[in-house]
Amino acid sequence: MRFELVPVPDGVGARPRDGRGYPVPAITPWQGDVPQFALTDYGRSADCALERRCSVCGRFMDRGPVWRVVGAAESAAIAGALAAGQPYRNLAPTMEGPGHRSCMLYAAMVCPYLARPNARRRVSTGDTADELTSAAVRGAARGGTGAVVGFGDYEYAVTGTRVLFRFLDVVEFLPHESADEHLAELRAELAKPR
Repeated sequence: MRFELVPVPDGVGARPRDGRGYPVPAITPWQGDVPQFALTDYGRSADCALERRCSVCGRFMDRGPVWRVVGAAESAAIAGALAAGQPYRNLAPTMEGPGHRSCMLYAAMVCPYLARPNARRRVSTGDTADELTSAAVRGAARGGTGAVVGFGDYEYAVTGTRVLFRFLDVVEFLPHESADEHLAELRAELAKPR
């Protein structure tokens, strides 16, 4: 689905846009006038974590559930745990922060990497992976079924070089092969009274 056809949450609509019209997430760094979509800005991410702000729109998140978009491996692990009636908790930290439900549904549909299983993140000079970032290796296809997942809460650590998150207690699991499957869910979320 073309990104301009996806309904836009208010907070996302207020974000600056790139030259193509894509809204720029709150944690995205800029190089001059060009947003670097495949990267995460340390300071912006730290501010969002410390102030409980959405990593997409940058607005405050009330206490309670938060959402994030997960790739194939984590989606499969969550699906397996839920099918077995077991709790799910991934103890491996991620550098990808939480957001509002509507913002994450929107991001899953609009971000090419999150939306389609064959999409790849751009490779940049100097990209390296380690045990904390191997799930986000640039150039690797997302693969398989992704998901928008709601969690009861999250915890974070701001180190000298990274902002790391862990998510607790799955409260909603919305898997997708192609994120266009979330269109009705996004429309319903945006129609709720605020």
